[in-house]
Amino acid sequence: MVNCRFLPPALFLLLFLLMLLPFPAGSFIIRGRMKELKKKQYFFKHPGMDFGTLIALGGCRYGAAEPGEVLSTVSRVAEGDFEGWFRQWTATAERVLQIAEGCAAGGHLLSARNAYLRAAGYFAAANAMVDGSDDPSRVVPTWKRHQACWEEFCSRLDPPAEKVEIPYGETPMPGYFFRPAGTGGPRPTVIFNNGSDGPTCAMWASGIAAALARGYAALTFDGPGQNAMLWIHNVPFRYDWEKVITPVVDFLQTRPEVDPGRIALSGISQGGYWILRALAFEKRIAAGIADPGGMDVSTAMMEKLGSGLVKLLERGEAEKFNRRIRMGLRLMGRAGRQEVEFRMKPYCPEDFFQWASLSRQFNLRDVIGKINCPIFIADPEDEQFWPGQSRQVYEALNCPRTIVRFTAAEGANWHCQPLARGLYDQRMFDWLDQILQPA
Repeated sequence: MVNCRFLPPALFLLLFLLMLLPFPAGSFIIRGRMKELKKKQYFFKHPGMDFGTLIALGGCRYGAAEPGEVLSTVSRVAEGDFEGWFRQWTATAERVLQIAEGCAAGGHLLSARNAYLRAAGYFAAANAMVDGSDDPSRVVPTWKRHQACWEEFCSRLDPPAEKVEIPYGETPMPGYFFRPAGTGGPRPTVIFNNGSDGPTCAMWASGIAAALARGYAALTFDGPGQNAMLWIHNVPFRYDWEKVITPVVDFLQTRPEVDPGRIALSGISQGGYWILRALAFEKRIAAGIADPGGMDVSTAMMEKLGSGLVKLLERGEAEKFNRRIRMGLRLMGRAGRQEVEFRMKPYCPEDFFQWASLSRQFNLRDVIGKINCPIFIADPEDEQFWPGQSRQVYEALNCPRTIVRFTAAEGANWHCQPLARGLYDQRMFDWLDQILQPA
């Protein structure tokens, strides 16, 4: 047990701030001020576990989870037990996978499809806490199990989703192209850009299902630092996302099912930054959707480091910066490892200093005025990562733009409205329909 009374004041402050650190946008781990979190948490005091539970429950809207399976799983996890979280979600995923395989063997294709989707989501939920578990090396094998279930689900859709490869340097980006049921000419199409840590399967309940129901085609893909590009190819995040989206648009314009004049770009979580950055340069896209708006990804980290560490960063004193962070993490144990390792990985940095330095490149202020297509911005109450940035984005844009507030009174607060995806889809697609006019 560390006696904090004998810690140097600067180190004590660092440890306290790191415990509260709201690292940049993701789908499972959320931080906020302690006094604010108390009123938001339902299942766990640990904010990441609590938010992960809410996300799983929100997936029930589109068949990505069953409420009973979610609640039964989290009831078996002790507070702050990362290993228990991993084991219990994995156990639920394996049980539901057995259901899927049994249904498939019996010719019950719809039942199999639904169970494969749920199993994919549960494997992904297990991975959200693997960095704090007894064996963090399980992350890639577990991700592969998630991916296998997702592809079984995709193959059983009607019509089936098509697994595609999008040219990108030496490493093509894997993606999935979805067509709505029925016939018809070229369709308006939405590109669904994932966030910093969201599993591929999460995109079904984060827009794809709602798009197909409204007659849109849809594409989702793994960009640099995401899913297969990270876990299989070790390709890191990049801030200049136009270099990613331009090849995606090039690819879509070769598809006969796609109307090249009616392509929209949607970004969830950190994707809300990425799509805005891309739209400042890629002009073939008819509309953009930021859920939420992200002006500067790095603020979530910088505001909590404290002035001393920020000064070290600005002066380029990497050795001192890294030493102070390492000291803090040693004292924080698994909780610190879970947070920092989980957030660092997609950047593929050499050290903490490089991670912090890279994050500061994720800033729209110099380019946001170049966007000229209509933009929809979600602005959820109690936004934990980038409070106020949706409004900053709205005010900085020079193009036609719409900002929509999502409130606690509607059950639609928090980052990416986890418990109100249906409400979000209604409002966003009602706006998009006026621009792209789907059949």
